[in-house]
This record gives sequence, C-alpha cells and structure tokens, in this order.
Amino acid sequence: MNNPFKPCWKTILLILGCWAIAFVSQAQNTDSTKQESSSDEDFSMYDNVGFADEGARRYCSPKIEGLSPAKLISVGYDFQAGYGLGVDTFTNYTNTWEPDSARVLNSRGLRLGFNIPVISRTNLVWQMGANYWEQRYFMEDPDGSELKTAHPLLQTLSENGLRTLGVSTTVFKPLDDKRFLLFQGSADLNGDFSPLGLMPLKYLKYSAALVYGLRPNEKKQWGLGLARTYRVGELNYIPVFLFNWTDPANKWGTEILFPARAHVRYTINPRNMLFGGFELEGQSYRLWNTNGTPVKFRDEDLEIRRGEIRLRALYEFSLKDFVWLSVQAGYRINYRYEVDRLVDGQEIYRAFGLLSDAPYVMENRLGNPLYFQISLNLVSP
Repeated sequence: MNNPFKPCWKTILLILGCWAIAFVSQAQNTDSTKQESSSDEDFSMYDNVGFADEGARRYCSPKIEGLSPAKLISVGYDFQAGYGLGVDTFTNYTNTWEPDSARVLNSRGLRLGFNIPVISRTNLVWQMGANYWEQRYFMEDPDGSELKTAHPLLQTLSENGLRTLGVSTTVFKPLDDKRFLLFQGSADLNGDFSPLGLMPLKYLKYSAALVYGLRPNEKKQWGLGLARTYRVGELNYIPVFLFNWTDPANKWGTEILFPARAHVRYTINPRNMLFGGFELEGQSYRLWNTNGTPVKFRDEDLEIRRGEIRLRALYEFSLKDFVWLSVQAGYRINYRYEVDRLVDGQEIYRAFGLLSDAPYVMENRLGNPLYFQISLNLVSP
C-alpha cells in the first residue's frame, strides 16, 4: 500500500518563493546575444535548418525567430494537490459495487522525454522520440485512515496508478521557400501496468496529425491540418491550427497548436522566457493489472477515458549553456474520467457524443486541484 503524505502549504509557499527568487536572479543576467531557437514540442521540435540552394530550389526553415528551445532530453516531476475522486456503480458477472469515493491526498509522478534527430537536411527533417509518464494516486478513506477496502477502481488506482510508455516520430518536409508539411505520429502503451510488468503491444494506442503550413517570413508560421488524437481521453478526429509568431522586437510571441495547446510568450532575454496559456492532456488507459483488486479488470475489456485541461504559467531559463530548467504551476480541470468497455475488442467511437449515445460503464467525478511541475532539460543549440 502506498504511504500517502499530506501536502504542506508552507512547503508549497517555500517552493514558490524559491521560484520567484530564481526568476529575479536569472532575469538580471541579461544576454545581449540574440539566440534563435526552436519551439516547444510535437510539431515545433526540429533541428536548425536554414535556407540553402539545392540546385535551383530553396527550402523554408522549420522554425522561426524567438521560439522556446526544443527539448532533446527532459527529466521532470508532476505534482497535483489534494482533490476528491468519486466512482460510479460497477457491475460484473458476479458482483455489484455501489458508488464510492475517496480523498486523493495528492497524485504525482515522474515524466521522462527523449527526442533524437535522425535526419537534418535542408529538404527534410526527421526526429524520433520516446516518453514515460506516470501518475500515482495517494488516497485515504473518508475517516482519514489508509485506504484498505473500497470500490475496485479506487483500489487499482491506489495500488497501481496509471502509466504511459510511448514512442513518436516527427517529420518536417519543406515544399519550397514558404510552404511545408508537418507530420507527427505516436504509439503509446497506457494503463495501470507496473514498470516491470508491461502490457502486450496489442493494446497500443495510435495518434497522428498532418499539417499543411506557410512560413511567410522568419517571424511567423501558420498552418491547418487534421489530427487523430486521444488528448480528451477517447478517440477523436479533429481539425488543428498551428500559429507560431514573434513580434519585431523579439519580446512577445505565440506558440499555438490549437486545440492541443496555446501559449503567449514573453522573452525577458534569450535565456529567460515566460509563458501563459493552457494544454490538453489525456489518454485512454487499459485496466489490466490484477494486483490486490477483487476484480480481474484484465478480463473485462475496460479502459479509463482520461482527459484534462491545464491552465498554467511557465518560466523557462538557462542554468548553463544548453541545460535549461522549466517550472510551471497552474490549475488542473477535469474534462473526462469515464470508464468504457470495448465491444468485440474495438472502442466505441463516440465523436463527442454525435455518433453514439451508448452509456459508459462508469461515469466518475474528479475535483480540480492546483498543480506544480518542474523539469530539467537538455535543449538543442
């Protein structure tokens, strides 16, 4: 059983105080040398590719001036403060569990990310990546004691948590000196598996997106496309809008891939940046682990459709050369946390409820807590 601890607000205030001190001290170390860098992640993470003649052709760069640096290696930690978690009635072939609830003292976990350039040429940029995310739930019973017996969904979350292990690929293909194509694809293994007990690869979830874009000048790029995504917890096909922009003074800008994320950027200097905005996070998690639970979810073909909106402020700065620290704080809003059953091994495609009104197996409820995340990053030059 996990040993939960109660979050101490004095500790949180101390962390935020240290963050403010770091912000002031770093902001004072102005760097007069302007540094061109690539953007945050997914479609914006590429190596430096400039204009060059290849025969009679010229190709546009995959980035613009002023964007935040691309993260090649990232080691981070995510922490959510306490909130309530209520679960719905669950019935299987042998038993029925009534609605139940628990107090989540906090949920937290490690976040690792890697992105490796494979090809970096004027007419093609290709990257491969991998990531590992975890969210562990530390709960107590309503009477304040350690959670021992409860609804089986509460038990598997408390004992096993949720994890994501995935690989991704990103391709930037310039068509000429202004037009380009961006493609991103990923395969993720999501569930309540343990790090040493992975699920079979047949449970992989696949996401992809393709964007056609324009780069009219070195300070702006935009594009439109289509994505197959699980960011709201269940499979959807949605249009996407890319808009990266920097003002003439290199102070203000945007880094947007809507609806996945959107941020306004303020550059104190090339080594200190502030952001404000939001990001959607989510996946579909297979209930597979049978450790300590009264129900073998593995045989039930159940998945948690988890989606959330993170309103946040970020501060990213260089500790030394290409080693950067990223600190963010914000408010996590639950969008979806339902449990759904596969039919003949296939997901029910709901299309935001437009194509199917089939009921969920469990309609659950989560509170909305404050959250904090910190990461140490090796960024591209």
